[in-house]
Amino acid sequence: MLAIAGLAGLLVVCTALVWVITNPVFFRPNVIPGLPPADPARLRADVEGLVAGFPARAFPDSRMLKRAADHIAAEFERSGCKPVWQSYTIDGNDYHNVICSRGPADAPRVIIGAHYDVAGTDNPGADDNASGVAALLELSRLLETAGPDLAYRLDLVAFTLEEPPNFRSDRMGSYVHAKSLSEAGTDVRLMISVEMIGYFSDEPGSQHFPVTGLGLIYPDKGNFIAVIGRAFDRETVARTKALMQAGNTLSVYSLNAPAHVTGVDFSDHRNFWRTGYPAVMVTNTAFFRNPNYHTAGDTPETLDYERMARVVDGLFRVAVDY
Repeated sequence: MLAIAGLAGLLVVCTALVWVITNPVFFRPNVIPGLPPADPARLRADVEGLVAGFPARAFPDSRMLKRAADHIAAEFERSGCKPVWQSYTIDGNDYHNVICSRGPADAPRVIIGAHYDVAGTDNPGADDNASGVAALLELSRLLETAGPDLAYRLDLVAFTLEEPPNFRSDRMGSYVHAKSLSEAGTDVRLMISVEMIGYFSDEPGSQHFPVTGLGLIYPDKGNFIAVIGRAFDRETVARTKALMQAGNTLSVYSLNAPAHVTGVDFSDHRNFWRTGYPAVMVTNTAFFRNPNYHTAGDTPETLDYERMARVVDGLFRVAVDY
């Protein structure tokens, strides 16, 4: 009897742990019907344009990074959004975040951001993170052509200096941005870091995890998108996931885990956590899936633009319905 009771207790503990980690959603959010889908061809053109036009957009080459920022700003402007620059100086050189804002200026904010710099000079950075920037540009187009009125102010932010050697430092563009919002007392309801959303695989064993046991809970094929949050950010993660998976043909999973688990804070959302704002990361899990991470192999032809478009569809729903 003691053995049976012990097994039953262990089962309860394991079930509770899985519940906390996976944060299942049993409700369907009210979503605006008839939203237009993202265009895979436009996403591909944006990725290819950023990769081909601005190679080695890496610190400390401030001139190449400025050229990439100019390109992003021009694309925002073509979509009908007047970009705003947030500039700061490191070692005598200027670096820039580029911000496209939509919706009521005095309303609480939803922020969707992605970094445009890459790690090193021999890294095209198609998935990491031209894919995230392409999502911002496509969201701006969708909002211009068919977006409904927004309840919140939506800021689409292209961040600079996310990659090493600036990662985890106050030099990150996202830290500069989050700190400025905090100092101004800005009400931010949600920040989403869009971090690598273009690489997918249907091969068994193509998906890996930071903790071995997670392979028992999640698929072993890298054919889904993930919403990542801290252990107790349950409501934020659940609502984001529910909106992203509403009517979506792409599977959406979530992970709630302590920030010190490898990968959980590996992008710009970490700086919004630092400043007390609710934030999540939307990602294909980066180096836990994509073998081209931070290499010369991270090229546009390795990405799946149809599934990437479905990720953007989900982000669009979050943008208009959160």
